[in-house]
Amino acid sequence: MTDSHDHLGPDLASLSMLELFRMEAENQCAALTADLLALERDPAASDLLESLMRAAHSLKGAARIVDLTPAVHVAHAMEDLLVSAQKGERSLQQEDIDRLLAGVDLLAGCAKVAEQEIVEWWQERRAEVETLVASLAGQGAGPPSAKPETPLPVSEPPPVKEPSPPRAKTKPRPGIEELGGLSVFDLFRAEAESQSAILEAQVQAWRERPEDTSCLEALIRGTHAIKGAARVVDFQGAARVAGALEKAFLACQRSRLPPGPALEGILGSGLRLLAGCSQLPDGSGAAWTAAHQEAVEQLETAVSGLASGQAAVQPAAPAAAPAPEPVQPELVRQPPADKPAPLPVRAGEAAGERALRVSAEAMNRLMGLAGEVLVESRWLPVFSQRMLGIKRRQDEVARLLGLARELALDDASRAQRLRRVDELRRKLDSCRAALHEGLAEIEDHARRSTETSHRLYREVVASRMRPFSEGVQGFPRMVRDVARELGKKVSLDIVGLDTLVDRDILEKIESPLNHLIRNAIDHGLESPEARLAAGKPEEGTIRLEARHSSGMLNIVVADDGRGVDLEGLRSAIVSRGKASAEMAAAMREAELLDFLFLPNFSTKETVSKISGRGVGLDVVHTVVHEVRGVVRASTRFGKGTTFELQLPLTLSVMRALLVEIAGEPYALPLVAIDRILRLPRSELRQVEGRQYFSLLDRRIGLVAGRQVLEKEGEVPEVDELPVIVLSDRFNQYGFLVDRFLRVSDLVVQALDPRLGKIKNISSAALLEDGGPVLIMDVEDVVRSMDLLISGDRLRPITERQHGGRTRRVKRILVADDSITVREVERKLLSAKGYDVDVAVDGMDAWNTVRNGGYDLVVTDVDMPRLDGIELVHLVKKDANLRLLPVIIVSYKDRKEDRQRGLEAGADYYLTKGSFQDETLVQAVETLIGEP
Repeated sequence: MTDSHDHLGPDLASLSMLELFRMEAENQCAALTADLLALERDPAASDLLESLMRAAHSLKGAARIVDLTPAVHVAHAMEDLLVSAQKGERSLQQEDIDRLLAGVDLLAGCAKVAEQEIVEWWQERRAEVETLVASLAGQGAGPPSAKPETPLPVSEPPPVKEPSPPRAKTKPRPGIEELGGLSVFDLFRAEAESQSAILEAQVQAWRERPEDTSCLEALIRGTHAIKGAARVVDFQGAARVAGALEKAFLACQRSRLPPGPALEGILGSGLRLLAGCSQLPDGSGAAWTAAHQEAVEQLETAVSGLASGQAAVQPAAPAAAPAPEPVQPELVRQPPADKPAPLPVRAGEAAGERALRVSAEAMNRLMGLAGEVLVESRWLPVFSQRMLGIKRRQDEVARLLGLARELALDDASRAQRLRRVDELRRKLDSCRAALHEGLAEIEDHARRSTETSHRLYREVVASRMRPFSEGVQGFPRMVRDVARELGKKVSLDIVGLDTLVDRDILEKIESPLNHLIRNAIDHGLESPEARLAAGKPEEGTIRLEARHSSGMLNIVVADDGRGVDLEGLRSAIVSRGKASAEMAAAMREAELLDFLFLPNFSTKETVSKISGRGVGLDVVHTVVHEVRGVVRASTRFGKGTTFELQLPLTLSVMRALLVEIAGEPYALPLVAIDRILRLPRSELRQVEGRQYFSLLDRRIGLVAGRQVLEKEGEVPEVDELPVIVLSDRFNQYGFLVDRFLRVSDLVVQALDPRLGKIKNISSAALLEDGGPVLIMDVEDVVRSMDLLISGDRLRPITERQHGGRTRRVKRILVADDSITVREVERKLLSAKGYDVDVAVDGMDAWNTVRNGGYDLVVTDVDMPRLDGIELVHLVKKDANLRLLPVIIVSYKDRKEDRQRGLEAGADYYLTKGSFQDETLVQAVETLIGEP
């Protein structure tokens, strides 16, 4: 079975020992923080003391290996304090918890420093370290930041046992990173030694408490850690022993098998083997593996029998190995195999070069799916060749049809004609059968390709997902510190820790959530006295919840505090000049709460370290908008306030509404759309040239998408107008499109940065047919609509009142390769009230006229790519355009030229001298009437 932690992005052996220490410090400090906060809530939890002591011991050992003496002192002082509390020699008070957390902060801080700066970082904090170590040792009661009167404690930790004399600083062997004379194998020995002690302690605890599943979980984590470390240093024998023990513990966990004589023999043999591995010098792993080959094989055979339910074979006792020196057991916190923890981003690493940790199983699945996609794609050229063969047969059918037509016109015999018809029928039947078979194949292929691509997409997205818990590890500590500073009692309830979130979104939303929680503590929750007076529990509650809903990620931050005083907020809006008193009085709850997200807006009269500057909620809105999400607020006075963040599941894929504007597709993110509706024309109203409609007792201004995007032409005449209601924090408008297409998942592609910011456009994507689609920037679109209205540049939808009825403005397409002629004709007809579009040649005119909506075409004769006569031929042959009137305007005024144009199907043939009088306008009015 492939190990789920084997694939770590960059090879772990390529990381220096300082980088490994930083990774260890980051993981252990997170565990220390969580356990200390839990111990503060439940001081009687002795198991937490044991866990804390082990974590501090592990950090001490790791710091000693990389020769970070200040970190060793801090971890050792923390461990001593925890050990004395575990033995009952002292009771941990609030001040002790504070000092322990200060130590965690110091150790965690070095995990965020660049490798080349870590020694200097500790040197700068020597005084802080001395103060903290003295206070942890009980030599002072001052705050952790105070300068101590005594140096580092006299009882320094015992030196780590060196298995071999120090080496000279020589060039390291290939594959080995050295630091201060210590190799990666030294790190493995320390890991194996400490983990062996843990395994011995946990096996003993399991013997005493067989029903305690936590012991088995710790044993599985410990053997898994040794197996991974052995593989890093290419110690195959130790990896096999640890893997066999891990398999045994997993079998016991699955079958709920208690410790027994057969199992005791397996475990004793395996643990003795591991203890021997921890005492070996560098380079002796291969020799040890060869010497203990038989014992390792017997251990694996015994474990296989145990896992299959058969009687376990007693493994032979391994060669005598020195027993490991007793050390304090330490807890190695490894994530479950199906949820690998991410590697920290290395200092100085570019954002575009970050390494992602992907499990071996996930990578194998991705590779398999990619191979399937590759094989399926190779089928397409073959299918294309088959379709070409069908096309050649159809050409033969067309040739035979021509011969049959000729035979029908002469006096050939009836029998000959029948033979030709029979041959033609056979060819047609062959074509139909081949086409039917081809269509069945393409449908089957499309189904398989769709299924494979969806599976591949799900796997790739899953590899980018991280549990929500990884982004909120520091929140319980932050809530504790802020609540204590404000003199409040607050509990944080986090729901949905296992909810998967895109790692990029998880990083970006940490700051907004931090602001919302701080805001809830300061603004939302009352003091303990006020809560008791209001009949509430003394301790306030903040609920942080993450869940998936309707293809989106929903994150809720809610408190059970005082809620927002809407009348007070209304007064603050007026006093700060954000709205008039009359306007504020008419605002509803949602509109009032939107003001909280404005920059520099706060309802607090005083400024503190926590709030009052009007920055927090503005940051929330800005960051949420950057990830294409929305944030909404709701409140119940006296009951609490809720903020809901609606975010996409991933930044790489967007669920969007596809619309058509001026014959081109555009995409609008679904999360940014307020409402989609089909508006009957009868509900359209107009005041001072501005059109609007009523929605939920509000007047919504209507702006055509063609005008926002500066497209020519007007919206097609339909009974119901397709409208999308869009808004920002200030305005709400109806965005009129030509038609709705569908809802689709789009893979977002960033635009070339050399293009700069494109107005109203944020990014692009490819549709299923390979065609491009632009993704609109909704806030930019709303801003453009506001500028059109405020600047009095809004063009009404093309309707004119005539006889009490609405009538569409008639559209004319002018095609001429001369810009002068085009402009003269356009201005002449536009002055009469027609809506005129232009084309630069015949081919441009043909492509444009097929998109529909024109009442007349005016064309020249001599044009590049496609001349006017050929254009008229194409228009008159088209079933949808054959009734479209065409006027030819040319310099050629010979009779044969005129006759050629009229025979092609033109309705009028005029010379370009007609510009000087009303001949062209009269011809237009004759053919299509007034504008």
